[in-house]
Amino acid sequence: MSSAPPPAGDDLVRVLAALANPHRLRIVAALSRERAYVSGLARQLGISRALLQVHLRKLAAAGLVTARLELSEDGKAMNYYEVEPFVLTLTPHVVAAAAETLTVPDSAEQPGGSR
Repeated sequence: MSSAPPPAGDDLVRVLAALANPHRLRIVAALSRERAYVSGLARQLGISRALLQVHLRKLAAAGLVTARLELSEDGKAMNYYEVEPFVLTLTPHVVAAAAETLTVPDSAEQPGGSR
């Protein structure tokens, strides 16, 4: 049985950053039950469509959700979102392997970072 290779550092950072927000965790949870269109999902979660769109873009950039434009029965274009299947195994070994491939500068190299 073969296992998937550990994620590249930048990919791991992107996925963890996407999941490091309570709204985005709730979005993934809701979409894991069923796909949804933006207005319906915003109502279900009790947040504005604009805020939901911001979070959906971040989740999509991390490869965690996808969107599909569909026409409703009355001819309106509706963007349906669904979760992409994923498994995230996080161990010290996985983190160490991912750190070796990082291209994102660490905080010491960023302006205002400690040295």
